Amino acid sequence: MEEETTPVRQQHLFNVKKLQQYLIGKLHSVPQHTALSVRQYSAGQSNPTFFINTPEKSYVLRKKPPGQLLPGAHKVDREYAVQKALHSAGFPVPQPLLYCSDTDVIGTDFYIMEHVQGRIFRDLKLPGLSAAERGALYVAAVETLARLHTVDVTKLNLQGYGKGTGYSKRQVSTWTKQYRASAHRSIPAMNELSDWLSNNLPSNDNEVTLVHGDFRIDNLIFHPTEARVLAVLDWELSTTGQPTADLAYFLMPHYCPSHLGVISTLGGVTEIEGVPPPEDLISIYCRCRGLPPSLPHQNFFIALAMFKMACIAQGIYARFMLGNASAPDAAQYGDTVEPLAELALKIAHSSSLVKPVVETLFLQSPKGHAVLQQVKQFMKRHVLPAQEQITEYYAKHTDCPQRWQTPPVLEELKAKARAAGLWNLFLPAVSGLSQVDYSYIAEETGKCFFAAEVFNCQAPDSGNMEVLHLYGSEEQKKQWLEPLLRAEIRSCFCMTEPDVASSDATNMECTLERDKDHYIINGKKWWSSGAGNPMCKIAVVMCRSKTTDPSNRHGQHSMILVPMDTPGVRKVRALTVFGQDDASHGGHFEVHFNNVRVPASNILLGEGRGFEIAQGRLGPGRLHHCMRAVGMAEYALELLCQRSASRQTFGKRLYQHEVVAHWIAECRIAIEQTRLLSLHAAYTLDGKGNKAARKQIGMIKVVAGRMASKVVDCAIQVHGGAGVSDDFPLAQMYTYARTLRLADGPDEVHLSSIAQMEFRDQLRQVSAKL
Repeated sequence: MEEETTPVRQQHLFNVKKLQQYLIGKLHSVPQHTALSVRQYSAGQSNPTFFINTPEKSYVLRKKPPGQLLPGAHKVDREYAVQKALHSAGFPVPQPLLYCSDTDVIGTDFYIMEHVQGRIFRDLKLPGLSAAERGALYVAAVETLARLHTVDVTKLNLQGYGKGTGYSKRQVSTWTKQYRASAHRSIPAMNELSDWLSNNLPSNDNEVTLVHGDFRIDNLIFHPTEARVLAVLDWELSTTGQPTADLAYFLMPHYCPSHLGVISTLGGVTEIEGVPPPEDLISIYCRCRGLPPSLPHQNFFIALAMFKMACIAQGIYARFMLGNASAPDAAQYGDTVEPLAELALKIAHSSSLVKPVVETLFLQSPKGHAVLQQVKQFMKRHVLPAQEQITEYYAKHTDCPQRWQTPPVLEELKAKARAAGLWNLFLPAVSGLSQVDYSYIAEETGKCFFAAEVFNCQAPDSGNMEVLHLYGSEEQKKQWLEPLLRAEIRSCFCMTEPDVASSDATNMECTLERDKDHYIINGKKWWSSGAGNPMCKIAVVMCRSKTTDPSNRHGQHSMILVPMDTPGVRKVRALTVFGQDDASHGGHFEVHFNNVRVPASNILLGEGRGFEIAQGRLGPGRLHHCMRAVGMAEYALELLCQRSASRQTFGKRLYQHEVVAHWIAECRIAIEQTRLLSLHAAYTLDGKGNKAARKQIGMIKVVAGRMASKVVDCAIQVHGGAGVSDDFPLAQMYTYARTLRLADGPDEVHLSSIAQMEFRDQLRQVSAKL
């Protein structure tokens, strides 16, 4: 603390004894007979800040500067109010403890907050850290800013805090007035810049969030050893308004050259190894907020940030002239105003500021983006908090019939989701969402085992609903699709067989034989997921048709609808997966069909068209599985990092061991690769259809299972024995991930198909060149 503080400067001295008497009884650790230790923080150019030490605890005091002040400036009561509201909401700020408006105590009003122990970096280049650490701290900072901008202002009880829309116009006007009130000489560049900003306001300035107003690396307290923000400081300029201005102010140092004298710590940041470039920080911020990766009106907001900084520098110099500056280097700030204004004008008049943010082909539609945000909020508020209840339900009903039923709390969640319009999101014809749109949603639901069911998007029902929508007759849709869409019934899909190698689907022996106006089905199926749920009323069954051409290997099979209560349908046993019955998923049953007779009208699309239907069903279904696996892997990696940061072996944290650090890096790489490949498959499905996307779907089917297995396996290894217990979800995750390498076709089959398609595509390219 000594290096951060100095003895209280002459112009900021106050009566410490009087302060101590005021605090006795208000702060329990303030002693009656032992004098307080008070030192002044050496950094900071606005409200003087003091470190107060008692024998038991430390505090921080902020007060107004003495003497004549600019109108509307230095309102410590606003700082106290916003910090109190944010601390109550769980946002990282020092806890405010009391506010005093009685100027008789120390000469001005003041407030006291807790002292947060951590790292503060006064040099934005973060000297002394590794490149990886620098990058991690900048990422943590921009993620914290994004988190601030997602806080619901209406729930903070900050009535009248800010004026809402039109923030940019107010900022230009406010800072122009502040500058003119403190200017010590005429600076034409400042006047020109003020005019340019006034005449080039963004056409749409309606977004309103809580904004910090002075969000910089040196206003953050980081964890002593981790890349985590413990507290955001200096809320003097906070209000409500346009969040883009906050982000631009944070990015401003990247555009300031290092020759700007006293603010040289702002300049040359992008030249330092490890500090992410502006486009990366923008992308991270936008991803955290669910926005397209760009900064609208970028030139305007960077120029506005520099204008604001120049006005602040002018105000600091004015306080130096009045003799009440907060820091000893205030005299130097007068020379920085004009260079900042000239740089801002150059940016303002430039047609391009920085390299454009790399756009992606895989952007969501506006509707898809909006639905994703709704899903995220619904997950946070309702789904994730219910995990413990649902786990307890299955633990309580082990070996009981209720185990196969849907827990009441899950039914309640489904009702809430349907009421919120978050229902059947997987089906484009119903939801209006593209495959790319839904892919992001599927990833989000993959972070919780039962989340897909909450939105009626769970397998195998989603695939069966797609089959009925695409290939069902109007009668079939009315009888089965509509109640499935309403979640009044459940379904299962019967394809794999116990007596043949089902990796070659043409081996299937379950037969379908026409008998007048009925079909008779005989055979065995297993891994019929969902069949154990009492609400499972219909099965989609893949059969070999006896009357089709035997020479056509892919034209012999048919799909038919079989009600589960049909005579001859018998659920023989529930299979286990790594010893678990998967009751929460409806189980995986062996089902026998003995002379099962169903109406001929139950056939889907026609005899011999089963493989055609399977391709239509399995394309989107595999995509959704893979994106859910990405979401699950993200959660597993989160658990891995938490564990490696909290446990210590051989004198250091687990993540500090090189092998664990490499696991973390490799997991991140694998997740990102899988996500991009899956989104490309979704993009191809949307634009070219199932047939054109076959190779992409095959590739993600191989990659996703392997990736998820690897990530979860690393997480288990870091957790040790706990990783294979039920104390963590990792064992269940591994079961899913490893099973995914077999479900919907084993990896080896997909690899062979991918190789064939690649060889065919290569031959076509060669032929085209000849």
